[in-house]
Amino acid sequence: MIRLEGVSHAVDPGTPALREVSFEITAGEQVVLLGANGSGKSTLLKLIDGLVFPTAGAYRYAGTLVTAAQLKDAGYHRRFRREVALLFQTPDTMLFNPTVFDEIAFGLRQLLPGDEKDVGARVHHWAETVGVTRHLHRPPFTLSGGEKQKVCLAALLALEPKVLLLDEPTASLDPRSTGWLIDLLQDLDVTTLVTTHNLSLAPELGERALVLGEDHHLLHDGPVDAFLKNRDLLIEANLVHSHRHRHGKTAHRHFHLHDWD
Repeated sequence: MIRLEGVSHAVDPGTPALREVSFEITAGEQVVLLGANGSGKSTLLKLIDGLVFPTAGAYRYAGTLVTAAQLKDAGYHRRFRREVALLFQTPDTMLFNPTVFDEIAFGLRQLLPGDEKDVGARVHHWAETVGVTRHLHRPPFTLSGGEKQKVCLAALLALEPKVLLLDEPTASLDPRSTGWLIDLLQDLDVTTLVTTHNLSLAPELGERALVLGEDHHLLHDGPVDAFLKNRDLLIEANLVHSHRHRHGKTAHRHFHLHDWD
């Protein structure tokens, strides 16, 4: 469903974000994307969502080469935007409608124009699913960070996408809402690629891990558990740290996972 072939991306020639990244994701897979800050995770999600494009290599979605020119085709653009959805890490970047109802309805009205009654039914269904029904008539900017994240998620799910790309989706959520989100994702019949800094959550978000190194290459592609048990790879990916611990007059040092979500 998703295929990257030696993909590199750079903002300019001296600022690489991705280097020769290759992998495939099949329909229905749930994959977690890991890496230190600045490794290229968000750029990779934007590339798969067709917001940026490879400066080298190729990206194919469902067998079709995804390029800026291809996305100018109206029919393909409508299909791609309906099927591939990206939840940004910061929900405020996605919110611009006067009410929560209009926010959830916006994509439906643009990509699946038709009966407004059907739009309303979908909006109410997904608002209830994510727990924001009581906020439907409020301006989205008045909500809490977690509520905004849920509204953005509902707006994407209303399109019933085939691929859901989630950039740090638990960053604005409290522990109860984090558990709710994990349950929801596991119940969805959709291909997912999710980034997280919380390594303890990684096995809940997918059985397979893609790990970007600080050199922007793909460092690991395989089982999540195998990666989390490989201290050398964790150190190389800069996903563990060490510091001194004092016990009375003695001190020692050992490694800790970077769980800062």
